[in-house]
Amino acid sequence: MFQLDGKVALVTGAAGGLGTAISVALARQGADVALSDRPGVSLDETAAKVAAHGHRVAKLAIDICDLAQVRDGVAAAERELGRIDILVNNAGINRPAAGLEVTEENWDAVFDTNVKGQFFMAQAVARPMIARGWGRIVFLSSQSGLVAIAGQPVYCASKAAVILLAKTLAVEWAKHGVTVNAVAPTFVETGLTRARLANPEFRKSVIDRIPAGRLALPEDVAAAVAYLASEEARMVTGAVLSVDGGWTAV
Repeated sequence: MFQLDGKVALVTGAAGGLGTAISVALARQGADVALSDRPGVSLDETAAKVAAHGHRVAKLAIDICDLAQVRDGVAAAERELGRIDILVNNAGINRPAAGLEVTEENWDAVFDTNVKGQFFMAQAVARPMIARGWGRIVFLSSQSGLVAIAGQPVYCASKAAVILLAKTLAVEWAKHGVTVNAVAPTFVETGLTRARLANPEFRKSVIDRIPAGRLALPEDVAAAVAYLASEEARMVTGAVLSVDGGWTAV
């Protein structure tokens, strides 16, 4: 089950953390993978891990906040690997700040990446998916899009926007055989969270709120993405798959 033989995936934010784990999981299930990240960011480590599973891999420099790079990057992936069957919108940023401390620059940077950039990536790949009658688009949201996290109003708002964006596109594109879903992880120890989780008090406060009693692993999130990318998930669209150890169930 959940095999992706013959499929081609594009993963944004693929240089490390969740992006690497997702890319490897898709390759393990049989997909060729186009890896993308911001210009100047090395994709070599992820590419080596993907190639170890015997599938084709492409490396692309795409700043998803730059719409010209989005268009050119998608076109390059299609030239190199033939098409894109699966998009994983993983690229995202977080700049924690309490409500009274949020600046316009902070707001714009987070929304340009987490919402605007993810939307235009989805739009760019959806046109040929619709023409072929098959596609999988997975947005990386967060439990922060479902419940409030103090000190992160901008991030929470952006991840909530991602969920409604995925739902709306799912409704529009379902009749064309293209599913659109969101994955909402709890805290995962990656470059985005490592500094805060290094604080013992903060780390304990996070784990105390997770009924499973631990942080999520990148592989936990990657497995959810691989399922949503599969043929078996063909009737799952407009869904939010929480990978949070029960945090949002409480």
